[in-house]
Amino acid sequence: MKNYTDSDYALNKYSEGIVYKFADGIVEVTLEEYLKENPGRTAADFAGLKALSDEIYHEQVVQTNRTSRLDVTMNGLEESEQLAAVSPDMELIHRQDTTHAMQAARRLLDSGSLTEVQRRRFILHFFQGLSIRQIAEREAVHKRAVWDSLQWAAKKLKKIFDE
Repeated sequence: MKNYTDSDYALNKYSEGIVYKFADGIVEVTLEEYLKENPGRTAADFAGLKALSDEIYHEQVVQTNRTSRLDVTMNGLEESEQLAAVSPDMELIHRQDTTHAMQAARRLLDSGSLTEVQRRRFILHFFQGLSIRQIAEREAVHKRAVWDSLQWAAKKLKKIFDE
């Protein structure tokens, strides 16, 4: 998983202003500069933009974590063949209709139909973007155990999504 302290997200999150990182350098727009260039705006407008930029950078980190699960070495690949292709059920959350998928995921979490383990792993995978491998390492279990939990959660999610 990418270290937040090395990311654009951390750079923006922990600075006073809004940070833009370019190939040739970093530009930070402070509240004072923003208000000077936009006389009709307020500090609240700046805070809203800052929150939006934090959210965008965070989503980039989450997306990187989601795709990092595909970066596996050839050693031991035979043990993790289920990671090679993501099932259609697992892709529900990434579909075009993300609003409906997110609502279905939240209904699933609120339904109480997941075990505590399935619920925790579902949140880590779908909402925080951790890979199966990362969750297995964090919980000190085999990848297959995490995969099984996510498969059961995905089946339940599909039922709710199709309603």
